[in-house]
Amino acid sequence: MMKLFPERFRRGNASALRVRLTLLTLLTLFGNLSVMAQGQTLTGLVKEVDGTPLPGVTVQIKGTNRGTQTNADGVYQLTNVEPNATLVFSFIGKTPQEAVANGRSTIDVVLADDSKSLTEVVVVGYGTQRRKDLTGSIAAISSEEFQKGNVVTPEQLIAGKLSGVQITPPSGQPGGGSTIRIRGGSSLNASNDPLVVIDGLPVDNSGISGASNPLSLINPQDIETFTVLKDASAAAIYGARAANGVILITTKRGQQGDQLRINASVLGSVSVNSKLVPVLSADQFTTFVNTYGTAAQKALLGPANTNWQKEIYHPAFSVDANVSASGTYRKMPYRVSLGYLDQNGVLKTSNFQRVSAAVSATPRFFQDHLKVDINLKGSIINNTFADQGAIGSAIAFDPTQPVYSGQERAFGGYFEWLDGNNPNTSAPRNPVGLLNQRSDKTTVNRSIGNVAFDYKFHFLPELRANLNLGYDISSSSGLNFVPASAASLFNQGGQNNESSQSRTNKTLEFYLNYAKDLKAIRSRVDVTGGYSYQDFIRDNPSYPTRRADNTEFAPAGTPFKTQYTLLAFFGRANYTFNEKYTLTATLRRDATSRFSPENRWGWFPSAGLAWSLKDEPFLKGVTALSALKLRVGYGVTGQQDFGAVLSDYPYLPRYTLSDPTAQYQFGNAYYRTLRAEGYDANIKWEETQAINAAVDYAFFDGRISGSIDVYQKKTKDLLSVIPVAAGSNLTNQLLTNVGNLENKGIEFTLNTNPIRREGLNLDVNFNITYNENKITNLTKVPTPNDPGILTGDNISGGTGNKVQIHTVGFPTNAFYVYRQVYDESGKPIEGVYQDLNGDGKFTIEDRYRYKSPNPKLFLGFTSQLTYGRFSAGFVLRGNVGNYVYNNVRSSTGTRTGLLNVQGAPYLRNGSTEVLTSGFVGGSDQYLSDYYLENASFLRMDNVNVGYDFGRVFGKSSSLRATANVQNAFVITKYQGLDPEISGGIDNNFYPRPRIFSLGLNANF
Repeated sequence: MMKLFPERFRRGNASALRVRLTLLTLLTLFGNLSVMAQGQTLTGLVKEVDGTPLPGVTVQIKGTNRGTQTNADGVYQLTNVEPNATLVFSFIGKTPQEAVANGRSTIDVVLADDSKSLTEVVVVGYGTQRRKDLTGSIAAISSEEFQKGNVVTPEQLIAGKLSGVQITPPSGQPGGGSTIRIRGGSSLNASNDPLVVIDGLPVDNSGISGASNPLSLINPQDIETFTVLKDASAAAIYGARAANGVILITTKRGQQGDQLRINASVLGSVSVNSKLVPVLSADQFTTFVNTYGTAAQKALLGPANTNWQKEIYHPAFSVDANVSASGTYRKMPYRVSLGYLDQNGVLKTSNFQRVSAAVSATPRFFQDHLKVDINLKGSIINNTFADQGAIGSAIAFDPTQPVYSGQERAFGGYFEWLDGNNPNTSAPRNPVGLLNQRSDKTTVNRSIGNVAFDYKFHFLPELRANLNLGYDISSSSGLNFVPASAASLFNQGGQNNESSQSRTNKTLEFYLNYAKDLKAIRSRVDVTGGYSYQDFIRDNPSYPTRRADNTEFAPAGTPFKTQYTLLAFFGRANYTFNEKYTLTATLRRDATSRFSPENRWGWFPSAGLAWSLKDEPFLKGVTALSALKLRVGYGVTGQQDFGAVLSDYPYLPRYTLSDPTAQYQFGNAYYRTLRAEGYDANIKWEETQAINAAVDYAFFDGRISGSIDVYQKKTKDLLSVIPVAAGSNLTNQLLTNVGNLENKGIEFTLNTNPIRREGLNLDVNFNITYNENKITNLTKVPTPNDPGILTGDNISGGTGNKVQIHTVGFPTNAFYVYRQVYDESGKPIEGVYQDLNGDGKFTIEDRYRYKSPNPKLFLGFTSQLTYGRFSAGFVLRGNVGNYVYNNVRSSTGTRTGLLNVQGAPYLRNGSTEVLTSGFVGGSDQYLSDYYLENASFLRMDNVNVGYDFGRVFGKSSSLRATANVQNAFVITKYQGLDPEISGGIDNNFYPRPRIFSLGLNANF
């Protein structure tokens, strides 16, 4: 230290001495401050129970993104560690440990085996399995890997994250539901949605009125893990409900030994409409009418310049706030959470509000031999639905007319096209009036709860008994009010319509599980057998149609209350030999009350084999190879969820009352008649047989890992709706078993960790799936020339036009259109199509099947970077080979569509397509493949950044800030609003907004 001072200071007077002492004090103080600011250096050794050093252990400073890993000798080192920091030690297959620094410079840790660790043990149907013992195709993802930002519904958390799982996000409607498909749809008319199981409870995901998505009643912030059972070998344990795969959701809960922890988060978002349909501006429209319109039409042009789409959309603000408390009370882990979401839609007047609460507790009794899992979740949703007819009206309404007429009493003061003194029934309605003059509000309540008793026998601890009792109850009530002055329902006198619905789902499941390591013969056995009971009750009251003054306009329809029950016995055996060879076999016997006693029961078996090649002697020495496993599986799953509420018993003859508007007259009285419904006494299970072959791989201590799966699914005895022969006294459609469907494909997953060192980590993940879908049979007897069954929604244009069809040899929902003829310059020739059947004339027989809304390929590309306290990441999703019928172009892109209004006194706007094609328009034009567009796309689904401020409220607290952009951009050739259209027909689509979010997350 004395070398810091010149000689004259060391030999100077008292004044100089005081200066020296002052400088020394300051240097010491600044040195201590520097040490305090920088923190200390921590080192240590991590070992297994037997004393073997454990390399690759993750050592992380709790509440931050900072961490490191142990080297080949099990040694780690962390710098700049605060004195009271908590370190978390974790490793695959080991029990995580925490240690508080308490000013120490060395912390050694011993990690014990943990067969229940989520990183090593995977949640499967009715229990868990070691990841190494899996033979089926199972994908698991935890909360750290979920999508970030303004995530409203659970399925959005995993969009783009898993191969084989295609999640088409909802439209921009607040609280809207995604379409989930696992390895393609397995049915034509039955449900293609996967079974969803939350904390061991199979829930009802068939929906309830007033909630566009049944999963929207679950708060995503309460979810810890998603596990997807993709192939039949993994999913057949759920038998009759697993044909479309199974999604297992595990919610967050307290951990044994935890002190009280409080987490609070708030996320504010603003949504903006990123794209509008290209329509004629006021100037373009004026020129168009003056060029092609009649004198009467030209006289109708107004003085305004109104962009109707901008009038109905606005920036929408949302807030998502959550608070949770977890810990251990008298050795009982618990967690309590409360969430509030208020999401406004970009379409004015649309809103989604959700208040949710969740409670979980895990008390233990009898020296931990009895574990009780208690899970309760409740939510209240208030939905305000906008009149989405305003979207189409905004495209079609005359841009030269003003929003308001200047007459406050007439039709709410909104400009409307009139026929005399009444609104013109053929003209489009004022889109702003449609939104502001409708109040469509619904309240939905849902409660999900279960209690699971897991008892480990004292005399035989390898044997466990599990009893799961649960319920899923939901109800809705709504009121849709339109004033009598509104032009949309002026002739009816407005409306004041009430609606309600309720659903009750009760579950009882019991199983025994025996698992034991037989070290003497180098084997492990895991056997499960059990029973399942589920009961579903649905109650739909019926209300009359009422005018705004509450007088009756039309009588009520037929109310109904229906119930069906599912029973099952199931078993699974898993045997592993020498940690290299694994055999899994399952068998389930299911029954449903929806089928007759003769066809009620069905068998659903599966088997799977796995071989860990890495553990063979010839590969043990290959240090670059961390894991290599081959899997093959086969299984049969079932389907009985055909959805139609009045068809819960389609094997029974029944009669239904006619519609109130179709009554039979006797004298001066009118009577509703009884109509015979079609039925099939021999209807039975739809069955899907599936085979899967795969390889799992990992290199360089897991820095590169992934899997390749090849699969084929064949569904027979499809639950299909077919036409009834002419002349029958039955309704014109019948639900029966007819047809076969096939899906086959390849999945590829690649996970990489190219950078992994203290303070810096980069993960890059990629998945791609190829799926080919084809109908192989549609009739009970061979019919070579059968064109198929028209399907899909009716398009706008003409009457009852459909552009999709089910045909043998083609994908489901293939487009059925005419082949457009083009001139030498590439411009379509109106009304000219190819004579495909060669009969020398153009007829309906010249339609052909062209493309499909189903993508051939879908992919996801994600990356996450952490650098010190900073993090950043993104999620890219893409589809290749999906086509969309642009019904906006076809219905509003012709001269006739704009001006042929049959002499009525109004004008209609339309797409700029009318300037591009020059089509005059005709009924056949709607069916041209000219309007089919390649909707392949690459979407930047999510871009996120975050910063961890560390301790800001005290020693045991942390604060993190995040920023997100969702739907940042889309690369596509599609000309419409959005290329991702579920079903493949683009018409009146509520646009997906671009969302900007800022959030804060605090832990105490």
